[in-house]
Amino acid sequence: MAAAALLDVNNVEVVYNRTVQVLRGLSLQVPQGQIVALLGSNGAGKSTLLKAVSNLLALEDGAVTAGSIRFEGRDVAADPPHGLVRRGLFHVMEGRRIFEDLTVEENLTAATFALAGRAGAAADFDMVYEYFPRLRERRRGLAGYLSGGEQQMLAIGRALVARPSLMLLDEPSLGLAPMLVEEIFAIIARINAEQKVSMLLVEQNAAVAFAVAHYGYILETGKVVIDGPVERLMRDQDVREFYLGLGGAGGERSYRDVKHYKRRKRWLS
Repeated sequence: MAAAALLDVNNVEVVYNRTVQVLRGLSLQVPQGQIVALLGSNGAGKSTLLKAVSNLLALEDGAVTAGSIRFEGRDVAADPPHGLVRRGLFHVMEGRRIFEDLTVEENLTAATFALAGRAGAAADFDMVYEYFPRLRERRRGLAGYLSGGEQQMLAIGRALVARPSLMLLDEPSLGLAPMLVEEIFAIIARINAEQKVSMLLVEQNAAVAFAVAHYGYILETGKVVIDGPVERLMRDQDVREFYLGLGGAGGERSYRDVKHYKRRKRWLS
């Protein structure tokens, strides 16, 4: 990863309720202009890492107890979540978290808080509508009446209005039909290429994550067990078997077979 690191997570440990350790010395980097995928099963610590980066852990009685997190070369520990948003770090949380009782356009207007009075919000709205034409059609309607896919589009569009340099995306494919997943991930790739927004992408669907990411990390029980450029990870036999559902001589494997695999010793070495 030769590009300069926009986000540098170094040997971070996270504990919930002062007793449960979720992250165990986790380190990763997000280089400027790249999409980095963070993969792992439920409970591996993926969402916890994003909340540690965006300083939302305190809301769930969690805390970073060791290590450091630096965004644009500066430690994030002293920055409140809204301060990080104004610095250019936007967290698109799992489950969309839109304002259901506001219209689509009012949801986008709420994100202009991050601009701290800077002009240009109207142009930002036009950019969002260019990426997501369905939102233009529904801009006067209540966000709560949007479909799941449209709500995900609004969540990403709201992040764009805040003009982030780094976007944290937590499970953008969750609960969406395969065709919508493909559409949204194609737009994520476009935003990265055209707006130069770096992204840390948490996703359980490894195939769609690898289709847009440049680099990947795989977590198990709160620590990185393997990482590398996506092209190399896709050739790794363990990754293909355990995360892409592709066996060796056996070809396609069922989800149940993959979920209940017996880990090889070298996987956690």
